[in-house]
Amino acid sequence: MEKMIVYGSCYGNAKKYAEKFSEMTQIPVTSYEDIKTLDAYEEVIHFGGLYAGGVKGLKNTVKLLPQDARLIIVTVGVADVTVKQNTDHIKKMIAQCIPETVLERTTILHLRGGIDYSKLSFIHKTMMSFVYKQVKNKPDEEKTAEDRGMIETYGHKVDFTDFDSLQQVLDVI
Repeated sequence: MEKMIVYGSCYGNAKKYAEKFSEMTQIPVTSYEDIKTLDAYEEVIHFGGLYAGGVKGLKNTVKLLPQDARLIIVTVGVADVTVKQNTDHIKKMIAQCIPETVLERTTILHLRGGIDYSKLSFIHKTMMSFVYKQVKNKPDEEKTAEDRGMIETYGHKVDFTDFDSLQQVLDVI
């Protein structure tokens, strides 16, 4: 079965995981920006950073995905992926973004990445500031685990990268 790893990453965390997974498996890896076709592949593993409710590069990968190819989506974000509420939210967001016919042959996995506020673009800093203010002003009883995590890490550099967590992706392929 021909396989390809595709990644979408703004700040490098999804790319780091994709490249490490490629090294572990010898599956070729490329940025979503560089792919023109995926016709030769029966399985595509898409590592994508989570940004503003979307998975970086996923729309492009889905658009190029052959009709019968299997898709494995590996999200990379700051949210704690051991909290079911967080992963349920991500899965719901993905389900709204890709066609049901693709979703039926898709496996969704989650990894933790990191964030360095000093390296964020102006737009991302502005967005994060807006979200932070909204979350911080919620009553405590309404704050989710993801909300509390964001409040704790806001403005700091955090890195939750764990290459051992790639085992779950190996188990699926």
